[in-house]
Amino acid sequence: MSRADELGRLEQEVAVLIRRIRRVIGERARAVHPDLQPASYLMLSHLVSSGPQRSSVLSEHFGVDKGAISRQVQHLVELGLLDREPDPADGRATLVSPSADAVRRMRSISVERRQWLDERLGAWSEDDLRGFVAGLARYNAALDRD
Repeated sequence: MSRADELGRLEQEVAVLIRRIRRVIGERARAVHPDLQPASYLMLSHLVSSGPQRSSVLSEHFGVDKGAISRQVQHLVELGLLDREPDPADGRATLVSPSADAVRRMRSISVERRQWLDERLGAWSEDDLRGFVAGLARYNAALDRD
């Protein structure tokens, strides 16, 4: 096969991966809370891993306007998944952070998902897995250069 053919196969496999990721994000969002939207799940996941942040930082990180972030934050607060607190560095600003319940739910889902992956990839050696992760990281790094 030519390089062009392999790039075409890469596009096809990435498309399958994207469809799978969209489905999984929806499933995970509903597992956290039945009313949680996938986009809000991604924001919540980011906050769980990165810690409290201002909404303006979230807006920059996700490339979404501040109004949309504000609506997502409000919805997450109403679901009991986010807390708001004054920013200790600037009392006029507010930090948002995942609630203790949200952190617990997100960690539980992560454990379940890793167990599921381990079952599906049970025939893969640690070297296979390590190689795939390294290749995927290299792919993502190459695309981040834009």
